[in-house]
Amino acid sequence: MGVSRREVLGAAGAAGLLAAGGAVNAAGAVAEDRSAPRPLIGRATGDRLHVMTFNIRYDAHAAPGTDDSWTDRRPVLAELLGLERPTVLGVQEALYGQVKQVHADLPAAYDWIGLGREGGGRGEYMSIYFDTHRVEPLDYDHFWLSETPNVIGSASWGNTVVRMVTWVRFRDLRTGREFVHVNTHFDHQSENARQRSAALVRERIAGFGPALPVVLTGDFNTPAVTSDSYRILVTEGGLTDVWQAGRQLTPEWGTFPAYGEPVLHANRIDWILANGNVEVLDVAINTYRKDGRYPSDHVPVQALVRLAG
Repeated sequence: MGVSRREVLGAAGAAGLLAAGGAVNAAGAVAEDRSAPRPLIGRATGDRLHVMTFNIRYDAHAAPGTDDSWTDRRPVLAELLGLERPTVLGVQEALYGQVKQVHADLPAAYDWIGLGREGGGRGEYMSIYFDTHRVEPLDYDHFWLSETPNVIGSASWGNTVVRMVTWVRFRDLRTGREFVHVNTHFDHQSENARQRSAALVRERIAGFGPALPVVLTGDFNTPAVTSDSYRILVTEGGLTDVWQAGRQLTPEWGTFPAYGEPVLHANRIDWILANGNVEVLDVAINTYRKDGRYPSDHVPVQALVRLAG
């Protein structure tokens, strides 16, 4: 889904960009800060956890030097992740080779769990990466967004692309508290599939039990607040949109700039949601670039949270 309009950067947006390491010149235009980059959230301390969702854009074998080139994007992604150090990271669109490369580029303390959506190493992954110095996986599973969610590679509801969910139950090694991280990617074409997927994810999250903290990350391919998928998960499903609950460290950028300039108040199609057992502290939409290059056609969403209990 693309953005349809561009808006003038106001005072609040400029302030947010400066906090993120950018600059605004005398003409009001955004300029990149060439000084050492600073994390928006960085590695979590104390009893807090840093959650990130990021559609990293699959490797389409675009020519080196182009915006979409994975060869050129990969080192920018590595620098961003090394700077931010999320406790848990849900990615979308990663092919198996990319899954391994992202793991290799992360600090040595990280591990990952995932499965290709067509089974084995085939198709895109909804991998979850995690800092092993901070959290320990206790259980995990995958299910497919279809009428037969336990059938690998299944698709229903009008979507021609297989869609799935990966979830991991973690123990926080620092506090002993447990939580579940659910990661997904909804269909980009079928509205019926998105709504049915949202209902299935809501049902599965409810099945974890009322006392367990849950964070849901994903590319939902539909706008926050105004879409039916959002209504099913948030308005009716009782989940919280972290962007509306935490202290906003950045402007509300659209999350799909498609390698262009970020657009203020454009559609947020990448979300982090949480249930009532998660306290949201800080949130950010990270428009990190290096020498003008983005790591993906999407931008990541981040949240600093604390688990109840």
